[in-house]
Amino acid sequence: MQHTDSGEKRTFVLDTNVLMHDPTAIFRFKEHDVYIPMIVLEELDDNKRGTSEVARNARQASRFLDDLLKGMSSEHIEQGVELPHTSTTENGNGIGRLLLQTQLLHEELPNTLPGDKADNHILGTALALQHTRPELAITLVSKDINLRIKASILGIHNEDYYNDQVLDDVALLYAGHKELPDSFWQEHEKNMESWQEEGRTFYRITGPQVADWYPNQCLSIGGERFEAIVREVDEDRAIIERSVNYLQPNNAVWGIIARNREQSFALNLLMDPEIDFVSLLGMAGTGKTLLTLAAGLAQTLDNNLYNEIIMTRVTIPMGEDIGFLPGTEEEKMTPWMGALMDNLEVLTGVEEEGEWERAATDALLQNRIKIRSMNFMRGRTFLNKYIIIDEAQNLTSKQMKSLITRAGPGTKVVCLGNVAQIDTPYLSETTSGLTYVVDRFKNWPHSGHITLLRGERSRLADYASDNL
Repeated sequence: MQHTDSGEKRTFVLDTNVLMHDPTAIFRFKEHDVYIPMIVLEELDDNKRGTSEVARNARQASRFLDDLLKGMSSEHIEQGVELPHTSTTENGNGIGRLLLQTQLLHEELPNTLPGDKADNHILGTALALQHTRPELAITLVSKDINLRIKASILGIHNEDYYNDQVLDDVALLYAGHKELPDSFWQEHEKNMESWQEEGRTFYRITGPQVADWYPNQCLSIGGERFEAIVREVDEDRAIIERSVNYLQPNNAVWGIIARNREQSFALNLLMDPEIDFVSLLGMAGTGKTLLTLAAGLAQTLDNNLYNEIIMTRVTIPMGEDIGFLPGTEEEKMTPWMGALMDNLEVLTGVEEEGEWERAATDALLQNRIKIRSMNFMRGRTFLNKYIIIDEAQNLTSKQMKSLITRAGPGTKVVCLGNVAQIDTPYLSETTSGLTYVVDRFKNWPHSGHITLLRGERSRLADYASDNL
């Protein structure tokens, strides 16, 4: 929820799905009051059983409410319980209170809303509050779009819950690449220094444009075919390094040559041992999985930087679920890892080899590449591993935090995804865990991000992506 700064103090009536989505929602309304209808407590009770994320959130919301009401008399509760962390703001609107429904409110809903649904009870409560407490500016907050439509029909002011939204628009998401104007060198040549160190070329640049750069951001000057990566940023001064050109065959990674500028930048980030976290965004066919696996195999099998590659992804089907899968954890995860198998065939070239070579390659890869389910990640610590989180757009910010914090010393984490292909209910482009980590990691000097723009599968796949 992002309230408008109109100076008016509001009373927000919360729907159950807001608390089950974010149990801390009751603390997120600054100086405004939060009202919880009795039916919401009933729904929290009905949904508290089980080990799902929703059940955990319902239990946590109930715990928060219990903590706030401890030692409170019924008179105190009726007047409103002061919410912590909502001190008086600059506009002097005071301190936010938690209000609970303590008496039956009689309000006849129109005949167009028949039945005994919980949603209708919440609407009736909001409508009754508008009539019995006209001094309150009532706003109904819900994640349920149909409830908000019904509220609009009844003349109840309503809003979605926005507090978990990372950005207002996904178009504002950090892209990881900046195109510099052709006049860049003329504008910055006065205070520029350049030097070489162990075969790497560095530039120290001072100027106004530098303040907008991020660590490990990819830079390019189109006309000059100049490509570099930002290594340090300090106010109006930065150190950039000329990037490795992976478009050249002599710089191939596990036999893979970059096909465009963004792929070359991605390989620079993936092959850099100083970068512990890499996120790659892009539509289907841009090469996210292929580049990541090629860099992983090169650093695991050739350079021995990592002990093994661990690949995981959230198991959410695109259509109807086919039911339980037999076998061990690895065998159950194999159908979800079709992308891994397809790319391994390209990287190992097994289709061109004989039966013995294929068996030897499979044995080697099975020993060094492990497929793991996310369901069993809690409490684990991975040392010197190359972890690939595929389809990361389907993870919540909480799940993403749980996964990334598994990383121990010497481990690199790579997140792959396309925020335009979210299969999880209740997640959008602006609330996805992938959007969250891209935004939160952009200032960290040991992370890198790049958005891949061009599909490289086939002319058929490119045409389908653009026209279907």
